[in-house]
Amino acid sequence: MSRRALITGITGQDGSYLAELLLGKGYEVHGIVRRVALEDPENRLARLASVRDRIKLHAASLESYASIYQAVAAVVPHECYHLAAQSFVSYSFDDEFSTLNANINGTHFLLAAVKNAAPHCRFYFAGSSEMFGKAEQVPQSERTPFHPRSSYGISKVCGFELTRNYREAYQLHASSGILFNHESPRRGFEFVTRKITSGVARIIAGKAKTLKLGNLEAKRDWGHAREYVQAMWLMLQQPEPDDFVIATGETHTVQEFVETAFGLAHLDYREFVRTDPDLFRPAEVNILLGDSTKARTQFGWTHKTNFQELVREMVESDCQRLGVSLDTAPRASSFAQA
Repeated sequence: MSRRALITGITGQDGSYLAELLLGKGYEVHGIVRRVALEDPENRLARLASVRDRIKLHAASLESYASIYQAVAAVVPHECYHLAAQSFVSYSFDDEFSTLNANINGTHFLLAAVKNAAPHCRFYFAGSSEMFGKAEQVPQSERTPFHPRSSYGISKVCGFELTRNYREAYQLHASSGILFNHESPRRGFEFVTRKITSGVARIIAGKAKTLKLGNLEAKRDWGHAREYVQAMWLMLQQPEPDDFVIATGETHTVQEFVETAFGLAHLDYREFVRTDPDLFRPAEVNILLGDSTKARTQFGWTHKTNFQELVREMVESDCQRLGVSLDTAPRASSFAQA
């Protein structure tokens, strides 16, 4: 009998990679989606196109306990991966209330539903390096105190504590993955990495002449999402639940990402990139660098895709999407307009 997995946020970057991974392992995969996604599958289910006929989707809202409970009770999963969240940090400054409401209540509702309808289910909570925020130490490990600098980070700390509480109070096999930034060609266009790689592709295609960005000095630990979902699965295969930092252990500035992306097209980013003060965060997280020694020691997880390979894959994918290639990039500095 196949193991059943239930994924919230299955339509996103991580959810789609996780669905593919679990299907490859013989799982019966279910996903929770908003009803509007089922009504507009071409756009909202695009990342699941290759596996859409092999998964079962359930309409529910993270803001409704009744709908979440109904989905969990219908599936009775062996494993539940809670990936859904309002995850764009900049937006969380614009609408703190909806971010806190959706992320905290959604996690609480799902934990309660699993406890009541599938108590033997193993539960994964998607934590974030944003929980560390203004970290007291570098690199950050499972022992580093949290100091979130956004409502998104705050909501993830709360979700982490809820998960730990359900593990300790109700003996739920509940683990949290504190994942540092992980990217891929499936990243949303609102995130800075995809904004950069799609911007390079648009400039090559002649669809844009400049790219506006915020703080180029911010430092992040970037890995590949396809590898990070493997860590999620490995966590739930452990005999005892626990919390793990997942990261590459390398840090790069946004400027390095920009230089690498434009460099692939033999372009000088300084001719195209414009710094926009409006894109700076009200409270910046300057350096995030993860220490995943615990995950490596306990279940052998390590990242494989390096920084340059990640950037290249994303740029090439965005170029392909627009029907251009890195070889067709303009070389003349006069191409860029101030």
